[in-house]
Amino acid sequence: MTREHVRTAGNGFLMLFLNLAAIGLSIFLVVSGARAASPPLIIGGLLFLIASVISLAGYFIVNPNEARVLLLFGQYKGTVKANGFFWTNPFMVKKRVSLRARNLNGEKIKVNDKTGNPIQIAAVVVWQVEDTYRASFDVEHFESYVVIQSEAAVRHLAGIYPYDTFEDGAEEHMTLRAGAEHVSEELERELSERFSRAGIRVIEARLSHLAYAPEIAEAMLRRQQATAVVAARFQIVHGAVSMVEMALQKLAEKKVVTLDEERKAAMVSNLLVVLCSEHSASPVVNAGTLYP
Repeated sequence: MTREHVRTAGNGFLMLFLNLAAIGLSIFLVVSGARAASPPLIIGGLLFLIASVISLAGYFIVNPNEARVLLLFGQYKGTVKANGFFWTNPFMVKKRVSLRARNLNGEKIKVNDKTGNPIQIAAVVVWQVEDTYRASFDVEHFESYVVIQSEAAVRHLAGIYPYDTFEDGAEEHMTLRAGAEHVSEELERELSERFSRAGIRVIEARLSHLAYAPEIAEAMLRRQQATAVVAARFQIVHGAVSMVEMALQKLAEKKVVTLDEERKAAMVSNLLVVLCSEHSASPVVNAGTLYP
């Protein structure tokens, strides 16, 4: 058997009543045998009493979102998931397994992303036991298994994607920082594959921390700032060229002034300086003529 088998157990309250009655009867037999000086009756009463006392070890309680894995002399006999007070073979080992959802807040680990940059990354994983047999017998200490496999999955994920890219984010340029939803889905999928051996279901998995390693954080910040400046300059120049083109076109259409190529070049130069400058331009009024 490689998967859990859900079974039922005897009603604990009924068995408790019968058990107490059996203890009372065995005491009565012992007392009656002693009065009648009957060794067989005394021995029978004592054996019955011993069996009744041993049977007291068969009681167990299953709380909500909890299960009991039953083992009899090393053999798996099933899992009780129903809530309540039960009784089973007193020689069975009743191993408690929690079915509650648990949080794993992973430690920050230092890894290299796809481009080789050292980064710090951590993930939070919400998980719960789904198959009690696999969690109990297919892995050693499933709680430790979850921690180790989660760290391994995060390390593998960090090596698949770059931390960030300085190009437009198409699918081939998916990054850890920009593609948060996609990365979380990929992490959840990989964790589900890794945890399936232990019978554990991943409810949710997300990155909880993502940053460049301290030794390169400042350099990468300057790089990002430079990229932002270049992108802003590109937009400014693009807009300035469009405005100059529109100005020349309107002047020509309305025949406000007729400019030769040299005057047009001077006007374009002046407009671009005004529009692309980081500081406010100080206009100089020409009181003379445009032509010498």
